[in-house]
Amino acid sequence: MFLSLIFVVFLYAVVQGFVRVVVFFWEWLSRGRQLDEDDVERAEAALGESEDALERELARAERERGLGRLFARWRASAAAVDEYLDHLHLGWYQIVILFFLGSMAGLLIEEVWMLATAGLTENRVGLVWGPFSPLYGLGAVLLTLLSFLLRSRGARAWQVFLVSALVGGVLEQLTGWSMSTFFDAESWTYLHLPDHITQWVAWRFLAFWGLLGLTWSRAVMPRLLYTIGMPTTRRQAVFVTLVAVYLVADIAMTLVCFDRKTERDAGIPPANAFEQWVDTNYSDEFIAGRFENLKIGDARDKVDADGNIILDDEPAAEKDEEVRP
Repeated sequence: MFLSLIFVVFLYAVVQGFVRVVVFFWEWLSRGRQLDEDDVERAEAALGESEDALERELARAERERGLGRLFARWRASAAAVDEYLDHLHLGWYQIVILFFLGSMAGLLIEEVWMLATAGLTENRVGLVWGPFSPLYGLGAVLLTLLSFLLRSRGARAWQVFLVSALVGGVLEQLTGWSMSTFFDAESWTYLHLPDHITQWVAWRFLAFWGLLGLTWSRAVMPRLLYTIGMPTTRRQAVFVTLVAVYLVADIAMTLVCFDRKTERDAGIPPANAFEQWVDTNYSDEFIAGRFENLKIGDARDKVDADGNIILDDEPAAEKDEEVRP
């Protein structure tokens, strides 16, 4: 019991220290040499309008009593965020940060979900370097762009839900199909679920994407974009540019590794020194250990006409009986 208490205190201290470091670094980025005058004026104007809206709403909140004042203060904060988004210029700066954060947050949520629901602790990363799952990063970017557009047009909750479900389904279908077509790889399949639509799309997960998009649009996206803000200093621009370069290199290297894995399975030797280096440093053992939920080539589960998974270690006679009408 005592050791558990010490561990909790230690974990809290580590998290608190990490948050302080992030806040300090973010504040450091906001100082230094400024960008072009137009960019700075746009950002300062948006922030000024937001602060004016906050002051107006807080003045109204002071006339409330009890819980009414608490809710009024929350509404004042929401009004300030809405006013800021009305003047926000959404561009590459916010998109790179959203992809970066979404890739990590989505991976963490998925691994926690798999642990809680299936007891699995496998590594479910999607890139060779860093704790990233690009599917969630791309989903965060697409949901933000759509939410920002729907917000400007006054879309209702059910419209946001349907659009988010559609975007999520299309994203899963394209990703799953591309992995299967170009790399003979499979990271997930829904064929074993009774509500599957295709191998990579199921009704329950469309509903999940819809709820995720609605939550993202109403609760997460506005305050996240408000926190990210618009760039005003060169430090911010340089840092986000370096992050973008790193992510592009990470994605490119991952594609190269998958391509060489497919070629190795087909018995194709490396064609140059770079491919030899890839085979040495990103071998089959590395791919298997890094992408624990990924199946490539012969390692993929076979599926019969009824959607039943046929394991490779089953006797051939049993497999024939399963696929026989």
